[in-house]
Amino acid sequence: MSTPNAKNFETLSILFADISGSTALYETLGDVAARDLVAGCLALLTRSVPKNQGRLIKTIGDEIMCTFPSAGAALQAACSMQEAVETHRPGGKVQMFVRIGFHFGEVICENNDVFGDAVNVAARMTSVSRARQILATREAVDALSPDLRLRTRQIRRSAVKGKQEAQDIFEVVWQQDDKDVTRVSMPVRVRPAEQPSELILTHGGQKFSINRENQSATIGRGNTCQIIVADDFASRQHANVEFRDDKFILADLSINGTYVRFADGHVLHAVQEEILLRGAGSISLGRAFHEPAARLIEFDIPTPGVR
Repeated sequence: MSTPNAKNFETLSILFADISGSTALYETLGDVAARDLVAGCLALLTRSVPKNQGRLIKTIGDEIMCTFPSAGAALQAACSMQEAVETHRPGGKVQMFVRIGFHFGEVICENNDVFGDAVNVAARMTSVSRARQILATREAVDALSPDLRLRTRQIRRSAVKGKQEAQDIFEVVWQQDDKDVTRVSMPVRVRPAEQPSELILTHGGQKFSINRENQSATIGRGNTCQIIVADDFASRQHANVEFRDDKFILADLSINGTYVRFADGHVLHAVQEEILLRGAGSISLGRAFHEPAARLIEFDIPTPGVR
């Protein structure tokens, strides 16, 4: 007979669901009001866990961690969570969004908790996902039934922290029609003969290159970000910059939004939206460019063959 402290190995789906931009909620609404909204949203997410044979492992600040006996159950729960937030709007007039990631693999079960590399991979899927998005690993998708596998699509191959090789990342299409997802982008120009294949981010003494080998970077206030911005207006994980379909896309994950100023002076402000980056310019997290406290991240997409 097992005891509460017994250790054993199981193959499970590990899922993290995180409230996107929660730091900005506290900054905007204050601790008490923001905490009430976060608690209400987490309670709504939790309802989908037992309905899909899952087990809630823990609540960690503004996210939940749970396990499921199969990849299919995790996918169904993830879709149910996104649909619940979309339908019930737990923030009322304040928009709230959730990002979800899951993985399927062997974990160590001990003291009513789970540990191991599979947990870390699942957490990483969530950290690189966008608001209203569900991401899954190749292992999770391969474990799905054929009909559920049709609801996924590979979106990129990216480096995962702690893994030597880049990993295939899949998106779960949870909306009946995903055309209503807002996109903000610059007009598409005629494609040059040779597409740019690198974007360079710089901020202070920090520099990070995004290319076919390193296909994404997170920018924000958190210590795990590839570009760290020490500004209270920046969320811990404020935005992702991704190399996708031979384009460089900035996806805002925050409440205050991200400002992008291109070399020609044109400025865009994205809130839970995406911007197609081109040429060169500046990025500001949560602050307009005219604000003296704005701390800028410079980006540059060198033209192939031009030095």
